[in-house]
Amino acid sequence: MTIFAPPPAPVSTTGPVWNPAHPLWMAGFRSFFLLACLAGLSLPLLWAAMFASWLVFPAAPFSVVQWHAHEMFFGFGWAVLGGFLLTASKNWVGIRGYHGLPLLLLAAAWLFERAGMVFAGVWPLWLFKLSNHLFLIAIVVMLLATLIRHRKQDSFRDNFLFILALPLFPVAKELLLTPDYFQAGWAMSIGLFRLAFLIMLERTLSPFMAGAFRVSILRHAGLDMSIKLLALLMVFDTFLPASVGSGASLLLACLLAIRFAFWSPHLALRRLDIGVMYLGYVAIVAQLLLVFLDRLVQPAWIGALAVHVFTFGAMGLIPPAMLIRISKGHTGRKVVFDAADKLALWLMVLAFIARVLAPQLLPDGYLGWIVLAAACWFATFAILAWRLLPMLVAPRIDGREH
Repeated sequence: MTIFAPPPAPVSTTGPVWNPAHPLWMAGFRSFFLLACLAGLSLPLLWAAMFASWLVFPAAPFSVVQWHAHEMFFGFGWAVLGGFLLTASKNWVGIRGYHGLPLLLLAAAWLFERAGMVFAGVWPLWLFKLSNHLFLIAIVVMLLATLIRHRKQDSFRDNFLFILALPLFPVAKELLLTPDYFQAGWAMSIGLFRLAFLIMLERTLSPFMAGAFRVSILRHAGLDMSIKLLALLMVFDTFLPASVGSGASLLLACLLAIRFAFWSPHLALRRLDIGVMYLGYVAIVAQLLLVFLDRLVQPAWIGALAVHVFTFGAMGLIPPAMLIRISKGHTGRKVVFDAADKLALWLMVLAFIARVLAPQLLPDGYLGWIVLAAACWFATFAILAWRLLPMLVAPRIDGREH
């Protein structure tokens, strides 16, 4: 990914982690990738324990399934997406970006939301609502301010898609926690994350493939924009006529598959660090095809399978590779995946197999597969936390500030 590189600046002051001048608060990826590791190693394990009845979920105005979906999308998912967008957006428009106290307060709001999701049953309604909306609304407003205020100098003209999509995340979040609209909420959440992942993959895989294999992958303005506009339409899938939603999902899957064939997958899959991102791309295609089949033949099991193909395929496989790349590259290190990094990626591949494929073949071991998948998530993000924490809390090794 081509990013704006500002001139060197003095190294940040070190000190207590709550000091706004600490390196942890010098760029969005630092604090939020650390939070993503915390969420990734804890939230799936908590869900597995509750699913197995080893842990009782506290009384709350929402179900344990709603908690699980909310925390994976808006806890883990937004820690990853927030860290990526806070860092990338400032580079897209060529500014210094948010740092210091604003990032510290934003991270505190994310933690406040996690506490609110646990104590919702005992907190006053106003306090729960504050905890549940403060972080997401704040970060959406901050990102929109960056993209809109500096629109004329934006190096990506299609960032209008983010300007349109970002305000929809709080809507999806509210629907997700409303019992009567839960299905609409998770469908809208998947649609929004799908759009974000497709934009991210389009922008990053081209330079990755050029750097690794000296090849250019297909970039056609009409095809790329058609894919993104269809992905935006699919955000509203639940509210569209069934025939329109089914046709859009099939068409988007076909366009993605056609483009994928011209993206040199035979080369990409030779390297784990790039190959897992290609597998995430394939998972998006598979999820869209499952949505189409669900509308066509309506078997009860396809809906849940489609959700987990996306959450374990796209949201599981892509982020670890991105966390490693961004954390190393943006702290002045050479982007090289060593044995521990590759182990983390392989564990997430195992998590996908355990949660998505194995239950279809051996359904009697369903609980065991869920526990194994959660254990793989824990191990993946424990390794990432161990590997990345020293980088995220220390100044850049090349002397630059951010």
